[in-house]
Amino acid sequence: MASLKDIQDRINSTKKTQQITRAMQMVSASKLARAEENAKRYASYSEKIQEVIAHIASNNSDVSHPMLERREVKRTGYILVTADSGLAGAYNSNVIRKLYTTIEERHKSQDEFLIIGIGRMGVDYCRKNDYELADTVIGLADQPQYAEIKGIASRAVQLFADEKIDELKIIYNHFVSAISQEIQMDTLIPVTNIEAAESSSTYEYEPNEESILEVLLPQYAESLVYGALLDAKASEHAARMTAMSAATDNADDLIGDLTLSYNRARQAAITQEISEIVGGAAALE
Repeated sequence: MASLKDIQDRINSTKKTQQITRAMQMVSASKLARAEENAKRYASYSEKIQEVIAHIASNNSDVSHPMLERREVKRTGYILVTADSGLAGAYNSNVIRKLYTTIEERHKSQDEFLIIGIGRMGVDYCRKNDYELADTVIGLADQPQYAEIKGIASRAVQLFADEKIDELKIIYNHFVSAISQEIQMDTLIPVTNIEAAESSSTYEYEPNEESILEVLLPQYAESLVYGALLDAKASEHAARMTAMSAATDNADDLIGDLTLSYNRARQAAITQEISEIVGGAAALE
């Protein structure tokens, strides 16, 4: 049975841990509010590019671009978005599990896919399993800027242009709410999900539609990567806030149990001392 000192030491250490988890919960909550706002604001930019591309594609049947055309898929590129650290519940493991199951279901050899890793947890997993990493980014800010991700996004698009891959997908946590995230796997290239939205806007293209499409399509694919990253960052902060909240609550429960054990042990020690005193007094009579 643990001594009173051992129990008291555990209570003290648990309280210190609880202070840390509560602080991390508050920090993540603060970061979440800003990350959610960033994701919403950027969505309007991405939607506007999509509107212009859809307008060109739907009204000009003779305009084409390699990024709009499907080809036989011999090799797939996956952009895997994870965090640089843990303590975020199942945030990282869910994304990694989705990559693993997708590879198991779709590919017979490692020559049929490559990975672009964003985040240390995913990069470490791929290295451990000897998956080919075409590019990596580690140490992104909690509120990443487009300049930080533009390089890896443009290089991923270039892999398709160079026919080193035949499709590009991204796997990440989609932010639903502060307590809910969903694993998302979207196809970035070829761009096949563009639909012409009803709009009162009219466009004039200089020099022509095909030239505009040549510039906008790579930018659109890059914007999808950045938008997914902002979405994933919001999910990461939400997952970490929820995990730290649960850890704080668990620490409360543990402190309560330990305090009860401490009081029982203290009461037992006092009772034992009284019994010894009574026994000693009785022996002297």
